[in-house]
Amino acid sequence: MTPAVKFLDKNKIDFELLSFEHEASYDNYGQEVVDKLGLPLESVFKTLVLETAEHEFIVAITPVSQQVNTKSLAKVAKSKKTMMAPAPDVQRVTGYVLGGVSPFAQKKRLATYIHESVLSQARIFVSGGKRGLEIGIAPKDIISVLNASTAKF
Repeated sequence: MTPAVKFLDKNKIDFELLSFEHEASYDNYGQEVVDKLGLPLESVFKTLVLETAEHEFIVAITPVSQQVNTKSLAKVAKSKKTMMAPAPDVQRVTGYVLGGVSPFAQKKRLATYIHESVLSQARIFVSGGKRGLEIGIAPKDIISVLNASTAKF
């Protein structure tokens, strides 16, 4: 099992594990999850790592159907600006490969912001720590276990 799954087990968080065979031909991992697992688009979230103007890394969890508004996120994170972190930095600070970055059990605990649309979902799906593995979890549980802030970005 992945560090993310072990983390949720250890913290006694209720979750559902779904898997599928990842195809390299997909360049949009979130859309692949929707297509392969037949999940509602609005319930599938992606985990992104961004870098602030102060050179700190933060996590944004947002629906796969949306782009992060980096200016809005910067305001929420109390920074002058945010930008997508380079892939090598993402892998170094999270321990996960792109397309499989889970918000759980990252190497370094990062400030985490989750899009406010999470509050309208009964269950959301995020990466389980590798391509082809998804975790279904209640919004209140992901917010609580990650000490995440909800915001519009």
